[in-house]
Amino acid sequence: MFIQTEATPNPATLKFLPGKVVLPEGTFEARDEAAAGRSPLARALFGVSGVAGVYLGHDFISVTKAEGEPGWPQVKPAVLGAIMEHFMSGAPVLEAGHAPEEAAEEFFDEADADTVATIKDLLETRVRPAVAGDGGDITFRGFRDGVVFLEMKGACSGCPSSTATLRQGVQNLFRHFLPDVREVQAVA
Repeated sequence: MFIQTEATPNPATLKFLPGKVVLPEGTFEARDEAAAGRSPLARALFGVSGVAGVYLGHDFISVTKAEGEPGWPQVKPAVLGAIMEHFMSGAPVLEAGHAPEEAAEEFFDEADADTVATIKDLLETRVRPAVAGDGGDITFRGFRDGVVFLEMKGACSGCPSSTATLRQGVQNLFRHFLPDVREVQAVA
């Protein structure tokens, strides 16, 4: 099994491509070891010293290392080993009976339904594919008073350039197509 590794804009996160589907649908994120419980793969990755976060996408795994831990040259081989061992074992990525993460509850006024539909379409067709290429994800959480609220996941969560991505990329895109949008904000 050959696993490709790619750098992400977040220096604390690497993207691992195992050459096969990781999650056929949805995503899974564990920002700490306790949240990894329903994923044998995430639990194995948290068993590697220095791992602070795991994000599972369709065909990639983003791993974030803790601040102050050894650098990637020391952590990366153990992460590669854990991923390879998991896939070679045939164990599931998520335990039976556990679906991928469900979308968080959204908030917006029904009068803004058309604007929200366009926001979601732009996210799906233009934004999410681009950030998935960097090992992350951005999901819609809400829209109120001209402000779009988005959740950053995977490599995007905690990335130093995520604010620039939101302001210069996503916000400008939304403003171009939707004059009702004034601002874009990240939520946890």
